[in-house]
Amino acid sequence: MRVTAVMVAYNRRELLGEALAALAAQSRPVDRLIVVDNASDDGSGEFAAEQLAAGGDWGERARLIRLGENTGGAGGFAVGIAAAVADPDVDWVWVMDDDTVPGPDALAGALAAHERYRETGQDDLAVMGSRVVWVDGDDHPMNTPKAKIGASAAERERAAAVGGMEIRSISFVSAFLRAARVRELGLPIADYFLWNDDFEFSARLLRGARGLYVPGSVVTHKTKLRGSSDADPGPRFFFEVRNKLWVFRVSRALGPRDKFLYIGATARRWVRTLRAAENRAQLRDCLRRGWREGWGRRPRPSADVLASAGVPEDVMREIQRLER
Repeated sequence: MRVTAVMVAYNRRELLGEALAALAAQSRPVDRLIVVDNASDDGSGEFAAEQLAAGGDWGERARLIRLGENTGGAGGFAVGIAAAVADPDVDWVWVMDDDTVPGPDALAGALAAHERYRETGQDDLAVMGSRVVWVDGDDHPMNTPKAKIGASAAERERAAAVGGMEIRSISFVSAFLRAARVRELGLPIADYFLWNDDFEFSARLLRGARGLYVPGSVVTHKTKLRGSSDADPGPRFFFEVRNKLWVFRVSRALGPRDKFLYIGATARRWVRTLRAAENRAQLRDCLRRGWREGWGRRPRPSADVLASAGVPEDVMREIQRLER
């Protein structure tokens, strides 16, 4: 199995160095690395160039893509994943942000779980997700997936037999994406900018396929606070509202039953978020604007969103090909 890691970086130079060092120290080496710098202005791009220079840990196995504008996590991952799957030999794309520090056996643990899964039946895994902890070693509530609702007994038993759990979606904080499935169903939607791009994309890949949470693959998500998605998001709540409406309205990620369940869960979470917010007026304004735009238009094609971002020509061709 060939694995390409994709890391999206933006203005976290020190954490980027720690994350790159952890990737280089994997007990099972990463076959290739792609770093996408989202127009950082703190020296992250220059630092990444130095770290990935020929003669270092990576040599020709690494590629740095420096964008000319901040395209958000959604745009950065669309670019990085497109660059990864353009290689016909890659089997898994391992995605993460620059504040994600993989444990030394994170890759080995995921691949071992996949191998055990293959031995138990059809190899229909589309997505795997690592166990994500905070700096204190406890599970990070922002990135801990829930068991797939409605999973059959056979699905649950098969996942448990390899030490995992059947899932329906996963965050981009250490997700393993089957390259063949990406080539079949396309890329993350760059117009999401941030929030819910990973939910939409992973749920799209997992519709009609299997997803596995792998506790034996551990990474540390070095956020400033150990909070969940219910924490007060401030002005970013606009993206939560708009993008979730896009998932429900126009995405192919969810079937009718899943959509009904997720709409109910989303409504409850929004109520909790509004109740807990210090600046409710700000969140209510985000809700109004997100609601209006979520219903008023559809996401633009990613090639259009990224047209002015300085995406390399070969990667843009792959983005355009996967959007057809």
